[in-house]
Amino acid sequence: MDARALEAIREAVLPELPGFEVEWLPQIDSTNSELMRRARVGRLAPVLLVAGQQTAGRGRLGRQWFSEADAGANPAGDAALTFSLGLPLAPLNWSGLSLAVGVSVVQSLHPDLRLKWPNDVWLHDRKLAGILIETANLPDTPATRYAVVGVGINLKARAATGLRTAPAWLGEVLPGIGAAAALLRMAAPLVQALLAFEQRGFAPLQSRFNQLDALGGVAVSLSDGTQGVAQGVDGLGALLVHTAHGLKKIISSEVSLRPLNPPPYENL
Repeated sequence: MDARALEAIREAVLPELPGFEVEWLPQIDSTNSELMRRARVGRLAPVLLVAGQQTAGRGRLGRQWFSEADAGANPAGDAALTFSLGLPLAPLNWSGLSLAVGVSVVQSLHPDLRLKWPNDVWLHDRKLAGILIETANLPDTPATRYAVVGVGINLKARAATGLRTAPAWLGEVLPGIGAAAALLRMAAPLVQALLAFEQRGFAPLQSRFNQLDALGGVAVSLSDGTQGVAQGVDGLGALLVHTAHGLKKIISSEVSLRPLNPPPYENL
């Protein structure tokens, strides 16, 4: 990613976030891991860290996020976009943050995209992007944490080998889009979404998430064996599942979902 693209992204975000910087690294183990390492030694400035390639990218539940050289069908440049945004945040309630990030990402990219609770972006019934959020405590300001928001997006076609869900890629709906253009679309709205979340929490986004919910009204199976019908989320971002024993709220990030009978896309 060239210097002009990085500067355009920085200038777009700077009015919202004074002191904001953008960094690009050709290779890193994980952009999230790097910003967490920095936070632990007191480097807490707001920054967007973009990687040309991640060698040990991480997703939810400790799963790997493969990027660039591992992208399969298109191992050349711009096959994937991986970045992490780090900034201090002090919301009254952290519940629903990954959902708020997902709403921002989808709204910035394309109206055909949908959200799968709690942190995946889908195109039709395939995974296009994943979100991983981590925080570091700040000893001198216990109400504030350094939040690291990691996003990985497939830009071009990739192999499905070893993946739990078939992949989608952004080029299917935005042909020819590259990493710089995608990031410029997302960066400033994402910062705005995080600052709004800090002030108001997830509740104002509840209805919007439910409009984008890929699992709304779909029969699902939870990782603990419970089955039911997904009914959107509540004002704190908990997944609502109607089971044989009544409505169940799912709040743990360790819950995994799989549709039992995924509907055709046109019915979402």
